Amino acid sequence: MIKLRVLEILDKQGHTRYWLHKQMGMTYQNLIKMVNGKTKSIKYDNLDALCQILNCEPHDLFCYNPNE
Repeated sequence: MIKLRVLEILDKQGHTRYWLHKQMGMTYQNLIKMVNGKTKSIKYDNLDALCQILNCEPHDLFCYNPNE
């Protein structure tokens, strides 16, 4: 299973989900669904915004565990 690591990155950087919601300009509810893996897809625009805001690269945002 591929998982989004945004919450881990936020924690390491000392930021909150609310802070990210404000930076992203999307609804808090949609952001929470995205970072908790409750969506089936993520737009490239959102990935680009996450990378810019969190100062990371796309491969930093994901982890893969084939056993899940």
